[in-house]
Order: sequence, then C-alpha cells, then structure tokens
Amino acid sequence: MTPEQLITFSHVAEHLNISRAANALHLSQPAVSGQLQALQVSFGEALYYRAGRGISLTPAGLRLLGVATQLRESMRQARDQRHSARTLQTGLLRIGASTTPASYLLPEAVAQFKTQYPGISVQLVTGNTTEVLNRLADLDLAVIEGEVQTQRIANHRAIEWQTDEVVAVLRHDHPLAKQPLINLSALADQSLVMREDGSGVRHMVMKAFDAIDVRLTDYLELAGVEGVKQGVRAGLGVGFVSELSLKHENSELIGVPLKPSLIRMIRILLPPLERQSRGAKAFIEQLLATE
Repeated sequence: MTPEQLITFSHVAEHLNISRAANALHLSQPAVSGQLQALQVSFGEALYYRAGRGISLTPAGLRLLGVATQLRESMRQARDQRHSARTLQTGLLRIGASTTPASYLLPEAVAQFKTQYPGISVQLVTGNTTEVLNRLADLDLAVIEGEVQTQRIANHRAIEWQTDEVVAVLRHDHPLAKQPLINLSALADQSLVMREDGSGVRHMVMKAFDAIDVRLTDYLELAGVEGVKQGVRAGLGVGFVSELSLKHENSELIGVPLKPSLIRMIRILLPPLERQSRGAKAFIEQLLATE
C-alpha cells in the first residue's frame, strides 16, 4: 500500500461515493477505483462493498480509515508548513556572531529582519571568534571578525562584508590620549588591558606586537569588549577594541588609531547552498544590501 492509496481511500470513505471522491481529488473515476482495488489487494482483506450508488466500509475498512485519516491530516500539515516556510511566515534563524558584530552591527539588522518577517524566530549565539567557530555546525550562518583559517570553517563559504579597525582605547586623561596616532612600539612599556584568549582582537594585537619583535609578558586580561573598556575607565591601562565599539561612548574614553594600522575584515560564513534555509538566505541578502 502507498500513502496516495490511503489518502484516496480516506476521501472515498468521507464521501461514500467513488465518483464524488474522484471529483474532490481531481482524478478520473477509473483512477480512483484502481487505487482502491490496489489498496485492497495489498491489504489482503475487503475494505468496502457496493451499497446502492455508493459504498459502505467493512469492519476492516473502518479500522484502516483511522490510519488513513491521520496520514491525510499529516500531509495537510506538511503542506501548510511548506507554504509557511516558502513565504517566511514561520521558521527559526540561528545566527552566530563574535563580540563586535553581535554588539554593534547585528542588532539593527535583526530588528529590520524581524519587522519584515515577524514569524521567523531569531536566535543570536554570541561569543569570541573561537567560540563561534566551535559552534558553526549548529548555526544557519555566522558573522565573525579577523582572520579565518580554512580548516576551521570546513565546507563553509566566507563572504567579506565590512572592514573594521582595532584602535587603542585610553582614558581621556591618559598622556597619549591627545595623540592623533600611536606607534604600537610606544605601548610596549605601558600597562595594557587585553581581551581573553580566543578573541579575534587579542590575536590581531599579539600578532602585531610579534611583528615588531615585542614580546608581551605582563598585561591584564579581561573578558569581552565591555570588560576591556571598564578596565580602561578604572585606570588599569591602555586597551584594544574595535572602533565600532566606541561609537556611542562619551568623552571619557578615547580611541586612537595605531601605527601600523590594524584593519580587519568582518566576514559572513555560510553553509553550502543545499543547507541554507530560506530565512537565512533572506537575512544574508539584507546584510549584503546594507553593507
């Protein structure tokens, strides 16, 4: 027996007439009769008998009708879900984002997406770059900053989205705060506040110090962008953050570009096309349209 035969049987049982069931199914009467006969042969027992101009169900047919009706309802629900997914009426979008895009770029984008597609639930999974990459398999897409090692993103595709600059962040009364530019080497003997291990900013800054043969051994480590900014506010030293994270700060904190400049790329990581949901595709199109 096949699902199509069972669904046809449920329609015939509803109408108790093969001709009317055929009209409801937009099939010919011989096609419906053929499906009923094939189902009956497969089942191995009579499911109905002729009664006047219609039919009546046998006890076996009545028992099978319950299963056939459940299957028909399940198929209806599946079609409804397909329609909702195609029209983005419902769904779930799981976005991974490292600290900078999660805090300063994506909230507005998510709000805009939710306005257009209110039925789509959005889960924003945040962490430093390493933490997001570790969860890549569970996400519909990810937005991270900094370098991306090919082996870490498996078969995902990386799209360059926006550039960002890492700057030195200082308290307004720090002696270097009025400088238009700070040589990285001038910070070697300063008290420094660094992000936690796994942070893209930390990796970039440490690599830049290595490039000028400066080995940092004494610095304070704080978690997250806000942790670094709070440390700088408290007078613990000079920190390093994304320029984006200072856009809404008051004059208490000053961001100063570095020499050499620390420019990095913010990338969107996408799974293979066959794994992309319609919601993810719509969100990606929105991001790329507003870069």
